[in-house]
Amino acid sequence: MTLLQHIGKYTLLINRAFARPEKPRMYYIQIIREMVALGINSIGIVAIISFFMGAVITIQTAYNTESPLFPSYLIGLAARDSIILEFSSTIVALILAGKVGSSIASEIGTMRVTEQIDALEIMGINSAGYLILPKIIALVIIAPFLTLLSMIIGVFGGWLAGVSAGVITTPEYIYGIRFAFIPYYITYSLIKSVVFAFIITTVSSYHGYYTNGGALEVGRSSTMAVVHSSVVILLFNLILTQLLLS
Repeated sequence: MTLLQHIGKYTLLINRAFARPEKPRMYYIQIIREMVALGINSIGIVAIISFFMGAVITIQTAYNTESPLFPSYLIGLAARDSIILEFSSTIVALILAGKVGSSIASEIGTMRVTEQIDALEIMGINSAGYLILPKIIALVIIAPFLTLLSMIIGVFGGWLAGVSAGVITTPEYIYGIRFAFIPYYITYSLIKSVVFAFIITTVSSYHGYYTNGGALEVGRSSTMAVVHSSVVILLFNLILTQLLLS
């Protein structure tokens, strides 16, 4: 199947997913469940990676700016901009593509090969809308909060690592965090997180929905969902950076 065929099937599936629901109340319940499954259950991995990410950025920046020509507060400034602009949105999205994306693809793929989706269609339920739309809405809502949490924990991890290693003092780090701060950078990062959340859920759902075969094919669909989601995230990261920061 060619790339254009995949894009066409993907577009048709998303169009079906956004069709008017038969019973909106059922969708509300599903959205809450998906917010817990996709978002709340991902807080742990996001927090751990963000903490060590901030710590590593701070230590590396400190060791690469040992020259007296560089002021000490530059460490905090570099950590802040790296975390806010790139790591808390893009890296967290790639993490979610691996954790959430594979889960979505395997869940829907299993329903496809066990004919549960066919049963929904026979009952007159729009299977694409019932299975995919709540996941899209849930992750789009929760992703900005995960990104904000990642920013806070990343900056805290950088401070703790820098002070513990003795490469920077607390006042210098705080001054660097506050120096020439541009609030729009947070807005930019949150916009990216929403777009990435949409990509993760839709691409993963597409691979799961069109799974054919048995358990082996479900595993392959899950793998392809992670790979394709990651590639599309990196592509749109470049596009959004050019559009929003140029």
